[in-house]
Amino acid sequence: MQQMYDMVIIGGGPGGIGAAVEAKVLGINSILMIEKGDNHSQTIRKFYKDNKRVDKNYKGQEIELHGNVDFTDGTKESTLNYFDSLLDHDEIDTAFNSEVESVTKVDNEFQIVTTKAGYRAKNVIVAIGTMGKPNKPDYILPISLKERINFNLDKCSQGEKLLLVGGGNSAVEYAIELSKTNNVTLNYRKDTFSRLNDINLKLIHEYNGQEKLRLRLGMDIVSVENENGLVKVNFTDGYYTIYDRVVYAIGGTTPVDFLRKCGITLDAEGKPEFDENFETKMQGLYLAGDIAVKSGGSIAIALNHAYHIISHMLKNKKN
Repeated sequence: MQQMYDMVIIGGGPGGIGAAVEAKVLGINSILMIEKGDNHSQTIRKFYKDNKRVDKNYKGQEIELHGNVDFTDGTKESTLNYFDSLLDHDEIDTAFNSEVESVTKVDNEFQIVTTKAGYRAKNVIVAIGTMGKPNKPDYILPISLKERINFNLDKCSQGEKLLLVGGGNSAVEYAIELSKTNNVTLNYRKDTFSRLNDINLKLIHEYNGQEKLRLRLGMDIVSVENENGLVKVNFTDGYYTIYDRVVYAIGGTTPVDFLRKCGITLDAEGKPEFDENFETKMQGLYLAGDIAVKSGGSIAIALNHAYHIISHMLKNKKN
């Protein structure tokens, strides 16, 4: 185990960055941020296309920021640049390409074991997102099609017949972008979109009206099969279509196994347990960001979590 930190942050997304900045501003000096990727903000880097809009709020929410991080709506690039400036301005230790294997508490000290080293801390904030573990459908996805069934755009090329599955902003943005060079169908199990921002809602209907892509709404997928190396998709309306590639954009899930490794208890629904201060049942261990909300997380919510956690941490220290 290496030096003792006042605070170790697990996760380099908005919640983790916000916690590091708030801690510095409010007088906590010994801080380490651990991130399994090679840089901060992995969800934005991996799942957002170039120039994609990054919203401060979620689904029409108007949330006032309480802390010292002044974040506004922007693009992928402007958001990453802003977070770069926050980390560059304050001296915060970082451990990138380092995945946490366990968090245990011995007396009043946390011991954090990663794939590269071990650390000690007085307090720990788990600020990981949910997109690192994409949701998968209930039906079986044939292993033989693993190269043709994807959960991001990494393997997409041009001139393919593609099916995008999902009804959120990411699914719509994927469909619009890919339709410029591919034959694209967007499938959503509901009759109408209910989670889109105004820009995406307008664009998807424009593209559908101009026959640049096809919408297949109000129906679900029954099963997926291998048809001579291509993806045969059977729908609830009794029809099927064969695609070169299927891309699922149906959200992420709470990484339950990881939370258990951190000593975080779960309720009957498998959700992490924490109080109004975002402190778990293990004193000094906090949750921030997506994993600390039931649905509809946002950058603004994550930043506010960070501020309130640091404020509570300092209050406990004084007491």
